[in-house]
Amino acid sequence: MDQLTFQRAASLSASLTNRWFTPVSAAMSEFGINTPARQAAFIAQMRHESGGFTQLVESFNYRPEALAIFSRVPVIMRAKLGRQTGETVVPIARQQQIANLAYGGRYGNGDAASGDGWRYRGRGLKQVTFRDNYAAAGKALGIDLVANPDLLATNDSLAARSAGWFWSTNGCNAPADRSDFAGTTRIINGPAMEGQAARVVCWDCAKKALGLA
Repeated sequence: MDQLTFQRAASLSASLTNRWFTPVSAAMSEFGINTPARQAAFIAQMRHESGGFTQLVESFNYRPEALAIFSRVPVIMRAKLGRQTGETVVPIARQQQIANLAYGGRYGNGDAASGDGWRYRGRGLKQVTFRDNYAAAGKALGIDLVANPDLLATNDSLAARSAGWFWSTNGCNAPADRSDFAGTTRIINGPAMEGQAARVVCWDCAKKALGLA
């Protein structure tokens, strides 16, 4: 894949293309994302997950009603923690509370009081989340991500490689090979299939650029 094809597949500006072409290409090569079908699905999913290759850290800037997506955030606390009238963004202290409630006590994270929910919130192009996943990704990539989770948000190579690692480890090439794009979404996002319509738009764009449509 050349740089212009990548730019068209991901629908990126020139500056974002210059930033991401080399890290994403290297990650795809490293993790066997090496056919047009695999690359189209991967680029589309990572485009969606990262807000068009612009967001490497999960935000908890939610309206109170939107916090319903986190079953572990108690209903009685959503109005207090969510974005208030007059606020353009939820203050960091409240975002930390949301993350710690939402992600505490699961997949290697300590309880809400431990701060692990915020510490191991989503980062990288795939938004790797939870301590156990940071540990597994770090082992595979040869770096201690448990001690240094912010590397997935500050190092573009690691942000892309962690996405490639997730894709490969969780078997996303198989559904991509049979054009089962929904199957890749279920692996990435679970049965909720969040944002599937928008993901398909990204996939159609990538397929066209790669000569699949």
